[in-house]
Amino acid sequence: MLDVNRLRMLVELSRRGTLSAVADALSYSKATVSQQLSALERDVGAPLLRRVGRGVQFTPQGNVLVAEAIGILDQLEHAQVAVAESLTEVTGTVRIAVFQTAAHALLPPALLALQAQHPALRVDVTESDPESSLVGVASRDFDLMLAEQYPGHTRPINADLDRVVLTHDAIALARRSVGAEARSTPEDVTAALWATREEPWVLEPRGTASRAWAEQLCRTAGFEPDVHFEVADLTTHIRLIRAGLAVGLLPELVWAGDAPTVDLLPLPGAPRREIFSSARRVSAAAPSIRAVRRALADAAGLILPD
Repeated sequence: MLDVNRLRMLVELSRRGTLSAVADALSYSKATVSQQLSALERDVGAPLLRRVGRGVQFTPQGNVLVAEAIGILDQLEHAQVAVAESLTEVTGTVRIAVFQTAAHALLPPALLALQAQHPALRVDVTESDPESSLVGVASRDFDLMLAEQYPGHTRPINADLDRVVLTHDAIALARRSVGAEARSTPEDVTAALWATREEPWVLEPRGTASRAWAEQLCRTAGFEPDVHFEVADLTTHIRLIRAGLAVGLLPELVWAGDAPTVDLLPLPGAPRREIFSSARRVSAAAPSIRAVRRALADAAGLILPD
């Protein structure tokens, strides 16, 4: 009989690439992972991995077992879902990975609603960037993730995960509020963006989808943004902009339904960001995941009504 935990380690190795990454993901030592995979090879009676430099490579038998192991893990999860569907009460734990603005705006009302409607359901939340969250859901570190997608920038597609659009929010050019009397905004939205070409900007770090999209937007308008502040926290963006130290781009959801504290100017093409959730297809029908998704959708509908 093959050990399920060892099979999961093998699958994680196929996804993460190194023994160290598997050890970190599953909270084991690298030596333990290596020992367990060696034991799995003895159980199977065939080599599954071969050393290549400092790394490992799957043998043909290793690739066969990975494919079978994924199916086994899916079947076990399907069995859990079937049992949960037979219950009259929504129970269990849902582990959610979220990005910052979703955590700030959507989680509080959604979690309050879930407490009232499903008191036996536990929700554990971790803030995580969407790229890491996609891997985490596929690897069963999380059950559900919330992610953002900017216009023209598509997230990687994983056939094992579903994708449910939650809402869309507008993205605006943000500047220090000067009051209605002093405000003078170009009627042309492209001209408003061009007018910031010599001002200091605050943007999210390089490598993020929002940063890539913001830079492309400015380049389309004919200039390179002069980035003085590279900060992931959008609350810091707001404070820097409100103080007149920078201009930036802010999504509507960051206000969580409250009145903006900076001036927001429209952008060319009136871009909107997509907010979506992803779960493993095999577990998406679980009552707990359906309940969490409904609560998030209700929260989004209150904050960003169509």
